[in-house]
Amino acid sequence: MDEAFPYRPGAFGLRAARRAVVVAMLLAPIVLLVRPASARLVGQRVVGGVQQAVAFTFSDSGRIWVAEKSRGNIQVFDIAAGTHHRFFHVPDVVGEDEQGLVGIALSPGFPKVPWVYAFATRSIGGTLLDQIVRIRSVNGRARGMHVLFSARASSLHEHSGGRILFGPDGMLYAFMGDATSPENSQSLGSPRGKVLRMTPSGGIPPGNPFPHSRIFARGFRNSFGMGFDPRTRRLWETENGPQCNDELNRVRRGGNFGWGPSASCAGGSPRNTNRDGPNPVLPARWYTPTIAPTGLAFCEGCRLGPRSEGALFFGAYNTGELRRVRLSADRKRAVDVDVFGRPTGSMLSLEVGPNGRLYYSTYTGVFRLGLKR
Repeated sequence: MDEAFPYRPGAFGLRAARRAVVVAMLLAPIVLLVRPASARLVGQRVVGGVQQAVAFTFSDSGRIWVAEKSRGNIQVFDIAAGTHHRFFHVPDVVGEDEQGLVGIALSPGFPKVPWVYAFATRSIGGTLLDQIVRIRSVNGRARGMHVLFSARASSLHEHSGGRILFGPDGMLYAFMGDATSPENSQSLGSPRGKVLRMTPSGGIPPGNPFPHSRIFARGFRNSFGMGFDPRTRRLWETENGPQCNDELNRVRRGGNFGWGPSASCAGGSPRNTNRDGPNPVLPARWYTPTIAPTGLAFCEGCRLGPRSEGALFFGAYNTGELRRVRLSADRKRAVDVDVFGRPTGSMLSLEVGPNGRLYYSTYTGVFRLGLKR
């Protein structure tokens, strides 16, 4: 069990959020003050009136697509026009604890390539499944849903993962949590505890490291943040540990990141949670006490100051922080990490907008980060 975990009701009052009446707000004149280490930030609300906005993404037109975790709704917000509509309701969603509609992505070339992807935990015939589904968009309206991938989910409603995104290679990458069974993370016969790479139609693409498998990397526990470095095309992810050793990882093709049945917080060694399987890869950073890292994104023209250009940012739920990571010259190592600010609200997903600006979501909205001049 985790000491505090982003989607657990006891950690942040989701049960209370379910009871709350949320009033729709677009471009509301609300400014959230942030206490950064070296500058004053503001977070401006650009989307309101949503519940449990644990995942969101942008279309090239600037519309914001928001996944509502327990409701199973995909909402689309046109900020310029000040309008929104429900695009699709994913049926049979189970939204308890860390499960629900927790991932969303648009196909490269959208809307000409008309596919919307979602990661959801669903109850199908009495069986709890984590699924990746694809929905066709015709003139901005949904036209049917097809299941691309399915795996048995945890009956404890934990460790589903759910982050999905397209890589620079045009393939769909998905994080699958270990479903509360650490042995899954090392087994090449299970998709759990893995980063998966698949074609846009859910098939096995060429170039995967294991024959006849969608597995790209293994040995993970659970993650809420994953993103590609736009300068190198390398994949990074944030990892939630048990009572110790949250992680920041550079994900390597075929790599084993060491989580498994012998993982332990005893003894005080960070390696105790990265010692299973062949040739474990150690993280770029460990965090004990745990900080519950969430969304991850890179700054390229994000307007957060010159020292932020090229940096990796990620949220830390337990501490309420936005952390900035500057990378080595070859961009393979984390050489400097600082606390850049503490935004008001529980930072869940962190994304880059079409304008290069960084946006984050909370339970009730999406906010744009910027410096106060």
